[in-house]
Amino acid sequence: MPTLPSTFLRPRSSILVLALLSALVLAGCGSSARRVAYDTEEFDSTTTHTRSYEATEAQTCEAARRALLSQGYMVTASNADLVTGRKSFQPAAEVHVEVEFRVVCAAEGGRGGKSARPKSTVAFATALQDRYGLKKVNNSASLGVGAFGSLSLPLTGSDDAMVKVASQTLTDERFYDRFFALLDRFLEGQEPGAEEPEDLPEPAPPAPAATPSPAPATTFPVPTSPNRG
Repeated sequence: MPTLPSTFLRPRSSILVLALLSALVLAGCGSSARRVAYDTEEFDSTTTHTRSYEATEAQTCEAARRALLSQGYMVTASNADLVTGRKSFQPAAEVHVEVEFRVVCAAEGGRGGKSARPKSTVAFATALQDRYGLKKVNNSASLGVGAFGSLSLPLTGSDDAMVKVASQTLTDERFYDRFFALLDRFLEGQEPGAEEPEDLPEPAPPAPAATPSPAPATTFPVPTSPNRG
């Protein structure tokens, strides 16, 4: 059997080597260009999700609760330093979106002991958006007919179900600007009586009652008896 000279085999082997190197280079470029979403997180903004208010924690969170209620949010938790609410949206026929809003109220500037009042409160707001899509779920079953032996009839069907397809924290500054502006309006509209009472000093203990001095003893003269001689 005739054999091919080595001069015909060398070009083919060099082409294979070049193709392999090109594939490796392209794969490396693709992996280096692929970036995850949190690579852009630089932690350089402190104004998108925060605002400061000249109020107490309870007053700020109460204003946040009223702001969420006024926009149709269903409040799921509410206390002096935390408010959470949820609202549903239907942007398309087969798309469902839920936004969970969370506000945390933290006092700042209170370093003067127990009697010192906090100068202001920082409100931290975060909104999480969950996106659901309509998916068809196939259901299969079999029906056995005893009269005809082991005959089995397959039954198939499908049901519609909402499946979560995405979840993302909202970072649009205009979205939070509108919320904080509404919170400020409710905070300004609170009645003065809703403010927390000022810390009053503890009353001084009552002075002990004065003990009356005893009355002076009354002396009576005793007559002297005459001497008997």
